[in-house]
Amino acid sequence: MNTLLKLNLGCGENLIAGYINVDKYGHPDVLHDLETFPWPWDDNSIQEIRLIHVLEHLGQITQVYLSIIKELYRICVSNAEIHIAIPHPRHDDFLNDPTHVRAVTPENIDLFSKSKNREWIQNGYSNSPLGLYLNVDFEIITVDYILDLLWLEKYDKKEFSEIQLNQAVRNFNNVVKEIRMVIKAVK
Repeated sequence: MNTLLKLNLGCGENLIAGYINVDKYGHPDVLHDLETFPWPWDDNSIQEIRLIHVLEHLGQITQVYLSIIKELYRICVSNAEIHIAIPHPRHDDFLNDPTHVRAVTPENIDLFSKSKNREWIQNGYSNSPLGLYLNVDFEIITVDYILDLLWLEKYDKKEFSEIQLNQAVRNFNNVVKEIRMVIKAVK
């Protein structure tokens, strides 16, 4: 029986023990450009993936991004967890870095969920059913929004309600600094 692997993709200098650390630059365990396909792992060989501040740097061209999603699905076993951290697309951390080429949100990860795709089709919604089109299936397990320090301090002091915070997130820049998600491969 093969041992399942754990990947730290786009690791940069943040090497994690117990993971295969992968990056295009530097001195990772595996030197690989994640926009080059296929990736050097077998089908159904990965039990966990970490993509910590990586996805926003990949897939400026839509077809490349979709290929990344297909590769993630191909290499994952059923119920493999993918831990994702990305800057919020309306935060200066995202906007000011010229290497950030792709906004990633829970709503666009939902496009790769076959159950959501079927629901949208049944209800006549116009969302792109990318899970069905690409034959991939990911479900979001958790989503955490990390507030910018200024907003976090005000929230901790109870200067506004949860409803007001949610309105601010929808209407203003620099409220949420980072989005963290855990998704799983459904096979």
